[in-house]
Amino acid sequence: MSDKPAYQVLARKYRPETFADLVGQDAMVRTLKNAFAADRIAQAFIMTGIRGTGKTTTARIIAKGMNCIGPDGQGGPTTEPCGVCEHCVAIMEGRHVDVMEMDAASNTGVQNIRDAIIETVSYRAVSARYKIFIIDEVHMLSKSAFNALLKTLEEPPAHVKFIFATTEIRQVPVTVLSRCQRFDLRRIEPEVMIGLLTRIAKAEQAEISADALALITRAAEGSARDATSLLDQAISHGAGETTADQVRAMLGLADRGRVLDLFDMILRGEAAEALTELSTQYADGADPMAILRDLAEVTHWVSVIKITPDAAEDPTIGPDERTRGLSMARALPMRVLTRMWQMLLKALEEVAASPNAMMAAEMAVIRLTHVADLPTPEDLVRKLKDATPPPPSVSGNGARMAPAAGATQAISRTPAPTHGGPSGPSASTAPQLATEALHHYARFEDVVGLIRAHRDVKLLVEVETGLRLVSYQPGRIEVHPTPNAASDLTQRLGARLQAWTGNRWAVIVSNEEGQPTIAEVRDAAASALQQLATAHPLVQAVLAQFPKARITDIRTEADRAQEAASDALAEVEDEWDPFEDG
Repeated sequence: MSDKPAYQVLARKYRPETFADLVGQDAMVRTLKNAFAADRIAQAFIMTGIRGTGKTTTARIIAKGMNCIGPDGQGGPTTEPCGVCEHCVAIMEGRHVDVMEMDAASNTGVQNIRDAIIETVSYRAVSARYKIFIIDEVHMLSKSAFNALLKTLEEPPAHVKFIFATTEIRQVPVTVLSRCQRFDLRRIEPEVMIGLLTRIAKAEQAEISADALALITRAAEGSARDATSLLDQAISHGAGETTADQVRAMLGLADRGRVLDLFDMILRGEAAEALTELSTQYADGADPMAILRDLAEVTHWVSVIKITPDAAEDPTIGPDERTRGLSMARALPMRVLTRMWQMLLKALEEVAASPNAMMAAEMAVIRLTHVADLPTPEDLVRKLKDATPPPPSVSGNGARMAPAAGATQAISRTPAPTHGGPSGPSASTAPQLATEALHHYARFEDVVGLIRAHRDVKLLVEVETGLRLVSYQPGRIEVHPTPNAASDLTQRLGARLQAWTGNRWAVIVSNEEGQPTIAEVRDAAASALQQLATAHPLVQAVLAQFPKARITDIRTEADRAQEAASDALAEVEDEWDPFEDG
């Protein structure tokens, strides 16, 4: 029978046993050391952070420190447990009778809490200084279980300590959080992680390249346990000497340089070359989903270093990749990068749902290459303006295209042309029916402007859509209501005008048909612009290429000037605009 010890995975073999062994958590270690030195040990701790950052490990180290008696059996609570006394050894091996570990994921109910904690908490520790309860994934406890724990947690016996660990701190009730000393365990920085992996590889006498360690660090995303598990797998995969290519194959990743090549081909619109490169990477063992994820990662990385070039100084990124990334960031507009990002997110969803991941990835690459050099809506407007001189009645119209399927947005209304009624008597011959104040309202448009100035949106809409002007002079308005107009609209209009101007207004209902309403005139102008834009050859060419595209907005130069004067107006403009000139 062999005396050779059983193999132990690296994640357990190199699990920290003292605070000095913890990596990347300096702030927490410093706080705990100060608390132990001042004998201010909290009654309850809660550790939060992503998986693999050391929450449960820290809980065990705290338990060892609180119960350590030193090699001579005379020691007190310490942040440097000896590791050799009976309590340290028993806790480290998970068999100490006074340190109870509980998995809340499988013990969620109130009865579990009663049996494991509440009914035993009043008894003193059997052999150790403190009775310690470690509850992992505490957020999984039910509401009733939390409520049952609260009173004990608030006033525990002096010999009892609680240590909680969770990855979902937001799901822990505030009533529990307020009774605990909280520690947020950070993701381990790449430089620290690479140093940790290097030390472990050296201790295991394993040869592994720096590029391979960088790949493992990037894949671990700040989790020490994930990193050591991947290192364990990589050492076995490399059989003594592990290279970056072997780690890449193990992780199902494409070569980073080749991902950048594919990224370049897509942005240059080289569909055939991009498909060939995708197929080659797939044949070499790269997962289609992983390739698209890598493209998304590159898009994000280039976007970030375009804003903050210092972000390129990442130890997990090689010097060649860093140089290429900086060059791309300088050359690519942000609008191209953001469009690439959005399309890759959509492509990842499609690949995940597709029965054939490679086919979906190929279709995604084809789509990406064909829109790589697609002009922006602003470019289309500029080309449209430059290609055709504006007609006499409209100044420099433009159209925004929306390639999304099923897009249905309202046409933004253009300023309505002057809505003049039949000319009333001139100022020199008309009876003096109005006081001097009414001379400010020489036209019906001035009345509409008065309603707008008082922000009476309901009345404004009713006047624009429900009244056909027959004749107008200051103080006297003759109208023909539309069938849908409110029966009391003329009375309300007269009353409001009198209140606003201090003068009596006569609003008279006429049997004559009158002119079109302000809304009808405005809609006719918008329809004319729609037809004019649709008939333009460039717009027709775009619609032919994108059959589901629609014109969603038409703006004149007058609109542009108005937007420049009031950005807020442009933001709220929709089906109708209560502040637009009638």
